[in-house]
Amino acid sequence: MKMASAHALESSVLVLNKFFVAMNIVTAKRAITLLYKNSAEVVSVDDGKFSSYNMETWQDVSLLKSQLGLPEEDDGVGWINTVSINIQVPRIIRLMFYENRPMWGVKFNRRNIFARDGNRCQYCGKKHPTPELSLDHVVPRARGGETTWTNIVCACTECNKQKGGRTPQEARLRLIRKPFVPRTSPVITLKLSSDKYSSWKQFIDHAYWSVPLK
Repeated sequence: MKMASAHALESSVLVLNKFFVAMNIVTAKRAITLLYKNSAEVVSVDDGKFSSYNMETWQDVSLLKSQLGLPEEDDGVGWINTVSINIQVPRIIRLMFYENRPMWGVKFNRRNIFARDGNRCQYCGKKHPTPELSLDHVVPRARGGETTWTNIVCACTECNKQKGGRTPQEARLRLIRKPFVPRTSPVITLKLSSDKYSSWKQFIDHAYWSVPLK
């Protein structure tokens, strides 16, 4: 059997606490580790109904799906195939012992800024791969500009070079959208736009809850 793909191991899994409250997001690799330790169970959502599985029973379910001939990238989630296991990556897991409430506030970091701006340069409006983007202070730091949600935007190499240490007006550039503080995690907002993560929606309240990506 082939080894687990890096793509499957790095895919995102929503984590709930024991009361089914959304906590954070982990990689599939971390989720499988928690299942192996019996620290979590899989929560499967089908037609609005919940089913719970421990590691052993989830392997049985995965085996059945495999025998039925479902493709390896079933519904875009992916499978982990190694010498010892053949298991579908779960979309949601529930911690068996952790009771804390989720952390409030969106974490201020590069990944969330890129996600908020949709990997689109906020000056020319063109979309770029993350390695081709940088973060720009709208009001330059030399002019007292702060490193905050409302003063940091994505910028492509060319626009960043053109702007330099000037304000957009001085560089004859215009922001396509004023930077803002997101109410919910931009990364989660992007993921929820995909059918792959549709089962997350009933656990995430866009209006009142935000989560840091770990």
